[in-house]
Parts: sequence; structure tokens; C-alpha cells
Amino acid sequence: MSVRIAGSTIHVEGNGLVEDAEPILVALQADPKRIVDLSRAAKLHSATIRLLLALRPRIVGAPSDPFQAEHVAPLLISNGDGPVPFG
Repeated sequence: MSVRIAGSTIHVEGNGLVEDAEPILVALQADPKRIVDLSRAAKLHSATIRLLLALRPRIVGAPSDPFQAEHVAPLLISNGDGPVPFG
């Protein structure tokens, strides 16, 4: 997977590796208001899922993996602000 930061958005792309969690953590520590865009992610590594559950950033999009899109993404986007529409 690739983690790319563009302005106030962290773009997560492709298949996840455990190493992807660290740049996401560093980016969110630098600016906790950043949005995490998962619309180009295929499948997230469990380390990334746990990080996003712990830090609760605003999430847009969902991984293309059917299981994660149906079962994991709703947990990530229910961060107290209400659901964020996919897309």
C-alpha cells in the first residue's frame, strides 16, 4: 500500500502492509484534523485498522475489499460526527 499526504488529506492506496501504519500515525500526530481517504485502498492491514480505530480521524471512502467495505469501514467512519458518505 502507499500512503500519500496531500494538504489536509492522507490518501491510502493499494494493499496494506504493516509498515503503512507508521506514516499514517506520524501524519495524524502532526495534524489530527487530517482526513483519511480510503477510497483507493484495496485491503487494509490490521495494524492500520487498529490505528484508525484508536485515533478516530475523519474517514472518507472505503477499501475495495468486500469484507472490509461491509464490516470494517462502518466501524471506522462512526467517529462521533455521524457517518461520512462514501465516494
